[in-house]
Order: sequence, then C-alpha cells, then structure tokens
Amino acid sequence: GDLLVHVPEGAKSPWHHIENLDLFFSRISFCRAGKNGFTCMLIGEIFELMQFIFVVAFTTFLISCVDYDILFANKALNHSQHPTEPIKVTLPDAFLPPNVCSARIQANSFLICILVIAGVFWIHRLVKFIYNICCYWEIHSFYINALKIPMSTLPYYTWQEVQARIVQIQKEHQICIHKKELTELDIYHRILRFKNYMVAMVNKSLLPIRFRLPLLGDTVFYTRGLKYNFELIFFWGPGSLFENEWSLKAEYKRAGNRLELAEKLSTRILWIGIANFLLCPLILIWQILYAFFSYTEILKREPGSLGARCWSLYGRCYLRHFNELDHELHSRLSKGYKPASKYMNCFISPLLTIVAKNVAFFAGSILAVLIALTIYDEDVLAVEHVLTTVTLLGVGITVCRSFIPDQHLVFCPEQLLRVILAHIHYMPDHWQGNAHRYETRDEFAQLFQYKAVFILEELLSPIITPLILIICLRPKSLDIVDFFRNFTVEVVGVGDTCSFAQMDVRQHGHPAWMSAGKTEASIYQQAEDGKTELSLMHFAITNPKWQPPRESTAFIGFLKERVHRDSSVALAQQAVLPENALFSSIQSLQSESEPHSLIANVIAGSSALGFHMSRDGQASRHLSEVASALRSFSPLQSAQQPSSGFQASGRDGEGAQPRGASAMTASGADARTVSSGSSAWEGQLQSMILSEYASTEMSLHALYMHELHKQHAQLEPERHTWHRRESDESGESAHEELDAQRGGSVPIPRSASYPFSSPRQPAEETATLQTGFQRRYGGITDPGTVHRAPSHFSRLPLGGWAEDGQSARHPEPVPEESSEDELPPQIHKV
Repeated sequence: GDLLVHVPEGAKSPWHHIENLDLFFSRISFCRAGKNGFTCMLIGEIFELMQFIFVVAFTTFLISCVDYDILFANKALNHSQHPTEPIKVTLPDAFLPPNVCSARIQANSFLICILVIAGVFWIHRLVKFIYNICCYWEIHSFYINALKIPMSTLPYYTWQEVQARIVQIQKEHQICIHKKELTELDIYHRILRFKNYMVAMVNKSLLPIRFRLPLLGDTVFYTRGLKYNFELIFFWGPGSLFENEWSLKAEYKRAGNRLELAEKLSTRILWIGIANFLLCPLILIWQILYAFFSYTEILKREPGSLGARCWSLYGRCYLRHFNELDHELHSRLSKGYKPASKYMNCFISPLLTIVAKNVAFFAGSILAVLIALTIYDEDVLAVEHVLTTVTLLGVGITVCRSFIPDQHLVFCPEQLLRVILAHIHYMPDHWQGNAHRYETRDEFAQLFQYKAVFILEELLSPIITPLILIICLRPKSLDIVDFFRNFTVEVVGVGDTCSFAQMDVRQHGHPAWMSAGKTEASIYQQAEDGKTELSLMHFAITNPKWQPPRESTAFIGFLKERVHRDSSVALAQQAVLPENALFSSIQSLQSESEPHSLIANVIAGSSALGFHMSRDGQASRHLSEVASALRSFSPLQSAQQPSSGFQASGRDGEGAQPRGASAMTASGADARTVSSGSSAWEGQLQSMILSEYASTEMSLHALYMHELHKQHAQLEPERHTWHRRESDESGESAHEELDAQRGGSVPIPRSASYPFSSPRQPAEETATLQTGFQRRYGGITDPGTVHRAPSHFSRLPLGGWAEDGQSARHPEPVPEESSEDELPPQIHKV
C-alpha cells in the first residue's frame, strides 16, 4: 500500500494543500504565457485602470467643456485690445472656463448618473486589482522559491518545462492532498475546466450561436458579451450549475428532477436577459466609446487594417482541442493566418477588381493635384474642406488597393486549404474538393472574419445578446441540464470535469475517425469532427511524458501501425521524403513560409502528381506521403517512454540528434539542460526547435487522420453537415427508440450516418456506458483487462441510459429519488 508519512504542522510548506488549485494553476499559466512575468502583469493592470479613467474623463470633457461654435469658427472671438488685428483662434480658446464646465456637468443629470455608475465600476476594478496583486505576488514567490525559476528568465521557459516542475514538486510540497502524484492532464483539467465544457457544447451544437436569417442565410453570432453571459449562467454566476469552481451541484447529477431544474434554469436565463436589456444603454455607450478611441487612430494610420481578417471568437472555440491552453491555441492559429488570408484573397471578384482600379485612378488623380497645389502654396490647406478631402481620398485609395490582387501571385485554393488544415486541424468534410466554391469560402469566413465585422458584432452585442438569451437559449434549458448530467465525470483529485475532456475514444470516439470497433458511443455521445481523436493526439504530442489510459494507448498504437503500413506503401513507390527534410525545415524556424516547410513539401508533392492520377489514387498518394513523413521521426515511441522527472532531461537530451525519437524525447524536458553551460538564448532556441517539432508532428497527424477519415467517408453515406444535426438525437426520436427497445425488437442504434461496414451483434453494440469511467485517469492505467458482460439498456431522451442488468464489476449506483426506469447519474469517481 501507499506509505503515509506524518508531517508536523510547523514543517509544512506554505504551498501545502492549496484550496483552490483551479485558480492557482490558472494564475501560474497566465503569469507565464499571458503576461510574461509579474512585472508585465502589474504594469498592464495599472494601465487598464488608467485607460478606463481616461475614457470616462475625456468623454466628459468633450461633452461639457468644449465650445464647438468657436472650434468650428461659427462664432467670432471678442479681442477688444487690438480689434484691427486678424483674429487667430487657438485651441485653448475653445475650452470653457472651469466654473462654466462644472455648471454644465451638474446640470446634466444623465451624465451625472453615468459618472456615478462608472465610478462604482472603477472602484470595483480597483479592489479586484489589489486582490489580484496579492494573489500574483504569491505566484511570484511560488516561481522563485518552489519552482526555482527566476522571474527574469521566466519568458525563456516553455509551459511544458514549468509544468514538469509543478508535477515534480507535488511530491515535496503536496499542493494537492487528494492524490499522491499530479499528472499533466490533472493540471490541464483544472485550468480548462469550464473552457472544455464550452468547447464540448459548441462541438455538439448545443449553444444557440448559428442562425439562418432572411437575405443573410446561415450566420454565426458569438461575441465576447454573449460568451460572458453563457459563462455567467452555467459556471460562476449566482444560481449557476456549479456550487464552486470544481464541483457541479448535486441536484444536477440526478435525473429525477431534471424537469424542475430545467424550469429553474429557464427562469434564471429570463432574468439575466432582462438585466441585459436594462443595462443595454450603458454597455452600448461604453462599446461605442471604447471602439472609437481604440480604432480611430489605427484607421487613420492604416486605413486598410479594417479590411484585414482575424480568427473569430466562434472559430477559436470550434477549432480548439479539448485540453488546449490559450497560448497553445493562439500559436497554432497564428501559423495558419497567412495561408488563410491567401485563401480568402483567392475569391476577390474580377469585376470588383476592375472597379477598384478605376476608382483608385480617379481618386489618385484628384489627390495628386491637391498635393501639388499644397506644395506650391501651403495656404491651399486653409481652404475649407481641402484637408478633409485629402484625407478621404487617401483612405479611399487604400481601401481600393485592398481589392486589387498581386498580379504575380498564382493561387491554388485546394492546396491552400490543405495548408490551412495542417495548422487548424479541423475542417468540415464537404470542404475537401470544394475549396474553389463560394459556399466553402462563406463558411470559412465564419471562422476567419473581417476585423470590421468583428467590431460591428461587438457593437451590436448589447442589443442582440438579450434576444438570444430569452428567445433562443431558454428553450434549450432541458438539453443543457441533461448535457451537464450526462457529460460530467468526477475525477479523484480534480473534481467534476467534462467527460469529453478525458479524450476517451471508447466513450466519445467516432467510428469514422479510426475509432470503429473501439468506441461504444451513440451519436449523442460521439464528439463531432474527430474532436476526441485529434485532441488525444494533440495532448499526447504536446505532453510526451503523459501516460495515457489503456484504451487511449491502444488507439495511439493502432495509429502508429497504420502509419508504418502506409509508409511502407510509400517506400515501395519510392516516394519517401529526403532524409534531412524534417530537420532542415524545423531548423529554419520559418513556419510561416510554406514552400520551405515539411508540411508544404508533402502537400505540394501530392498535388503535383494529382493531375495524372485518379481521385482514389491521389488520396492514396496523399496518405502514403504523409505517413512517410510521420515515420521519419517516429514520434509515438518517444511519447510512451517513461520519465523520472525534469531532472532526467539532461540525460535524455545528451547527444540529441536533430532527428527522430531522440529529439522528441527531450521535447517535454527542460531545454536549458540539454547542453551544459548553455545561455538563456541557446535554451530558448532549443525550446523553439523542439516546439516546432511537436507542432509539425501534430500538423502531419491532422493531415493523415483527415485522409483516413476521407477514405472512410467514401465508403459510407455522405453527411454534409458542419455540426451534428438536431434530428440526430432529438427527444422525439429517443422516445420512439425507447418504446421500440422495450418491445425488444430494435437494438440500440449506432450512428445512422456512419454505420459499420460489417454487421455487429446487438450485444457488442450495447456495452455499458458506466464502465468507461471506472478507469484511473491521469496517467495510471488499469491493472489487467476488464471483461465486461453484455448489458441491456433502455434509451431515454437526450442520451440517457437506464440499466436493466448490471455487471459484477460495476459500482453501485448513487441512490435515486425517482423510479428505476429513470436515468441514473452519470457521475463516477475515476
């Protein structure tokens, strides 16, 4: 058994038994990846407070303390000393005296009300700032004293190196007393507990953020204000579903009162929607002022900046893996920014280009004349509206140039879309082969939107958010209650987490994503778009020391076998990449330059031969080339090697070659110990190289798994939807299935869109849902193989299951207040 050692009270570490590890780990991650240290975080917070004061004070000054008649020369100044001299108006002449300004402010009751509310809000932010400073000073001490990382060198450490030290000091300080050892997955679960729920709800199309509108068609509306309200309702607001940051309320874990809880949640959503309506004027005013002060200067300096694109908030949530930190997501999407911009530029209309060229010509001609006259005599600028005309003409020319493509560029939409896929990892099935279609472009624009559209949506958010909450979110109250009950699992030492975040292919895998025969999930339980499988690979590659559970290890091993088998085909066809292609592409550290990267070489090589091959032959060629690239550095073997902590990193890294498993083994260790006596810059360079290895490996895995999925989809009926259709598992269909199964004539249905190619017996199809949560997560695998007897279930709406016969290895269910036919709670300690 485990050895229990008594530690006297006086000898305990100051970090022994940290009560709220969620916040503690989040601040550690935020201090490292978000703010690059305590000083940067402190200065940033201070400037945010000053920025708020400036916006409020400057707006008040512009409203009440400026005489615009004098400023616009509508009223003459009275200079009695020298009435014959020409009047020269200065800027202070337009400012009102302090007593007049104060009187105008006091006479404006609405302005006073706004100032009082702003003052209360600023005091609240000040108190929060002081509290955060105290908390982050504790994090500052933790980095220095516990992790032994000076703050001056913190920016040179990767998150994996910091995380390795946290895992190591758990044995010394026992920051978590509920388990002896922490794993990488435990830390990610605590940091991303609520974000994993949001990713899962977007993946299952539970949140009302997609709409079909007249004239506009399919649109997505997901703003920061709407996201804030979702989190307020579900996670941390008054009356939310969670009683604290790590535990779902007990009543939401039972199915007996699901209708009452849904009604209660619906009422709460209604009141929050009404509160949003009441606060709409204040929020709208702030949004307009903040946008004006933030973007006006940028628009004047770079008029084409609003024509640039950015990843939308919905795109960031849709493209996010389970258990992916903010800085990891930002780095991955940043690498896909340039190919995404090139792809969107492929769709510039030739007619629009002709119009833009001619408008730019006419505007440029007028601007050239005005500039020439100004050079000849600067008094031309004193003529009314000349300066304004020059400014508008310059803005117009810049906007027109954004619609004129470079005549030397040759675009290939299909190849660009594959480069994008290598970085973003997710893509609807029907995009492949249709990259040249405007429908694909419009759907991709929902992920990669204009910055001007982003600003417009944020300005409209205070008006539209209450409508979405009251009209669209309230009818989904029952679905939301069932979602949190069915997809919440209690992990020892972590608390209640989203079961999708366990990345368990048996419970949430999709048969069309290499999980056929390994998953027991119904359509309701499957993660869409290969989210479970891709998230598992991403986490295993990003954290090579993590020990996956048995089923996940089996999935990774199966993928490794497929890679070797398909790469053998490439070897037979002599289509292997040059031996030094990987290291040369990584060493260049130019991931934004696709022609010089390994990924682009694979894509370009495949597409160059694609014109002479059939569609099936081209797909096989793609698969074998990506497999040969993956095999070139055998990543999976190194990911499974045991590690003895971050002290072993020097041993792992000694003599590390710029290829293969040796390089990948050191990727999870402290890069500064790879070569003794290395400087901070050398350590940072080594960390960047190892990070590029992991990024390239995951990109190749994404391409490879999508090719496998494409081959599987060609054998199955097409399902051209971006997300799960609501008709897949509606309450009505579930009731019909429930009645049919009670009659014993219909087995539990698998995915109607992805049926198995070989028939399976109903007993194989109806393995229990509960057994998936009996394993020890977080790096400890099961001792031996559990042989489960076939069980029979009764279907309930929204994926509920009621067990008729129970295996001897099943834990006893939590006592229910309802009848035996109702759904038992899907909350198990694992």
